[in-house]
Order: sequence, then C-alpha cells, then structure tokens
Amino acid sequence: MNNKIKLQFGFLIAIIVLAAFSRIIPHMPNFSPLGAIGLFGAAHFDKKWKAFLIPIAATWLSDLFINNVIYAQYYPQFTWFYEGFYWQYGSYLLITFAGLIIFNKISVSKVLLGGLASTTIFFTVSNFGCWLGSTFYPQNFTGLTACYVAGIPFLTGTLLSDLFYSVVLFGGYYLLQSKISFFKLDNVRYA
Repeated sequence: MNNKIKLQFGFLIAIIVLAAFSRIIPHMPNFSPLGAIGLFGAAHFDKKWKAFLIPIAATWLSDLFINNVIYAQYYPQFTWFYEGFYWQYGSYLLITFAGLIIFNKISVSKVLLGGLASTTIFFTVSNFGCWLGSTFYPQNFTGLTACYVAGIPFLTGTLLSDLFYSVVLFGGYYLLQSKISFFKLDNVRYA
C-alpha cells in the first residue's frame, strides 16, 4: 500500500512538472499552466502543504530554466528570482488556496469555476503588483486603473490557458483513474 501511495505521489509530481515545463512551448502571451497547476495540486494532494509547495517548486524550476537558458541574453548573471516574482508567486498561492475551498469534490462545473477564479486572482494580483511602486503608472487611482486597462489584452491568454490546462489536467487524470484503478486516490472525491 505504501509503495502505491509513493508511486501515485510521484506521478502527480511528474504531471505538475511536465505541465510547468510546457511553458517553453511557443504560445500566446500569458498562456500558462501555472494557475491550473495550483488548482490541480489543491484538489489532489492529501497533505495541503504539498498543494502549496509542489506547484510553487515546479514553477520556480521552470522559471530557472526559462530565465537562465531561454532568456539568458536578457540576464547578465544567473537569475534565481526575477524582479517582482513575489506578485506572481503570491497569486499562485492564492489560487491554490481558492482551489482548497472550491474542490471539496471535483466536478466539471467546479473545474470551470476554478479556472475563472484563477484568472481573476492572477489578473488582480499581478496587475496590482505591476502598478505598485511603478515609475510608469502614477501612484493614484487613475494610475491603478490605467494599469488594469493595459493588462486587459493579456487577460484572454490567462483565461484560455486556465480553462485549457484545467480541463487537460483534471480531465486527463480523471480518465487515467477511470482506466487504471491503481491511480485512484483515496482522498479525492468526484461529484
């Protein structure tokens, strides 16, 4: 039984890391699996600290690769964290927290609700972080509004990716569990 749990846990980690590294595939702006990863982790890990730690760790590992390999010419030295990373990472932690609330049971409607919540949280937090302390936007309500308006074109990519990756992660894992009973998790309930 213990080996089964370890293999299931390892498989969940592999899914999350693979999804995180899908960021290197060419895509539209803000089309990222990271919100869906937080939701997926919240719904599937039995210990809630894992729901927070593992998606953030996968995000950080993919950031290390992206910043130091793909975008190495833009960073003069090895980059452990990019400027303002805490706003994005904070939004992923909030998305995971929302997932803990939403996913007492998994259903299609809750996966869609999670995707919409993820988009809303990321848009709100990341644009607020962009505005706060910015030299480009005035530090007043007009500047904050302008920052949110400037972020609207990126909202489409965030929404489409949150919905797409949520369907792929949740739906794919559900299908896998329905075909191979070994992958059924005792702590996950479906509506």
